[in-house]
Amino acid sequence: MKPKSQEYDCIVIGGGPSGSTTAALVAAAGFRTLLLERDIEPRRKVGESLMPETYWVFERLGVLNALKHGPFVQKVGVQFVSSSGRESAPFLFTQHDPRECGRTWHVERAKFDQFLLDNAESKGVEVHRGARVLEVVFEGDRAIGVRLAPDGAPAPDGEVASATGERGDVIRARVVVDATGQTGLLGARFKLRQPNPKFRKAAIWGHFRGSRRDVIDGGVMTVCLRTLSNRSWFWHIPLSNDVVSIGVVSDADYFFRPGGGTPDEVFATEVADCPAMAQRLEGAERIAGLDVVKEYSYATSRSSGDGWVLVGDSWGFIDPIYSSGVWFALKSGQLAADAIIEGLRNGDTSGAQLGKWVADFARGTTWVRKLAEAWYCGQFRVGKFIREYPQHVGPMTDILIGRIFHPDAGRLFDDLDPWLERMKAEGVTS
Repeated sequence: MKPKSQEYDCIVIGGGPSGSTTAALVAAAGFRTLLLERDIEPRRKVGESLMPETYWVFERLGVLNALKHGPFVQKVGVQFVSSSGRESAPFLFTQHDPRECGRTWHVERAKFDQFLLDNAESKGVEVHRGARVLEVVFEGDRAIGVRLAPDGAPAPDGEVASATGERGDVIRARVVVDATGQTGLLGARFKLRQPNPKFRKAAIWGHFRGSRRDVIDGGVMTVCLRTLSNRSWFWHIPLSNDVVSIGVVSDADYFFRPGGGTPDEVFATEVADCPAMAQRLEGAERIAGLDVVKEYSYATSRSSGDGWVLVGDSWGFIDPIYSSGVWFALKSGQLAADAIIEGLRNGDTSGAQLGKWVADFARGTTWVRKLAEAWYCGQFRVGKFIREYPQHVGPMTDILIGRIFHPDAGRLFDDLDPWLERMKAEGVTS
């Protein structure tokens, strides 16, 4: 089905959390908004655990009540398990902040993404699934719309949309939003992506039924568990219907080394190297095949230009360790929408206007990146650090909550950075 018009105020490419958020807010402000999503049906994706600070974006989107009464499991905290099997004290969000915003959710991404897409449509967004965008169309240096494939067929998985010689309809817009995730339509076109050399990681993950889950205060926690060898770590995210998302993360070169085995064999080897995870999997059954994602940590050298802006994973992605991906997608979508709305109202859709939010946003995300670097450095025993510096329970919990966009967000590192150097000198490992 073709778009109803040949011209819009805003076209959003991609129907994940960042795209749905941007589109919903721009449409709610009264602007004609078209959202084009490649997949005909929503897919299972990594990123099923949310940070509590998503609460405020959900409030803007008007979906809090639906989330509270929806099918998703409440998330109340995070716990870390060291390579020796020692469990940290849980970081319980409501102990740090007893307000309603101190709780969040574990979500099945296919259901969650469709939920946000439906909300965008209810706000007046014209949504098209199975829409294949061939390219963003430019006049000089300004984006002026997109070219759609003539048949509207979805692109194959992993295809980077670009000018291919195919002829299709050009749909014009004053602003084009790239929310194409790791496909990175404009990032690929302009070679903007900068891989993070510290995080050349891969994840092997799947869904299991019957795994042990720890219920606390009416909800469940995300658990991050290191293996005995300290070469990898597992996530354990309880979902609804007794399903748990379990994934293992390590250097891509380690997982896929010659003779390392198939993904199933690698996963089984790492479970055997993590007794705490093996215990949680006793009696559990895998309910779907394992997925593999790799080389997913990157930034972009430029985030906007005249008539276009990047949001969500198109802008960048750090690491799954602290469940920040969906939070950054939602927050970047909200901030970009506010800049787009202001620009459309004032007749200024320059790159400077559309990307005016990026510098502050990037500064905030730095603290999650630094905490992820600490996790991978080999010396970060979370429980040990907190026992020595109990005053940092609050600042640490703030980062795990996603409360990072304020001037004091990084004060944890005044003590953590030198502590890690001391642990390294003493030969302490995680």
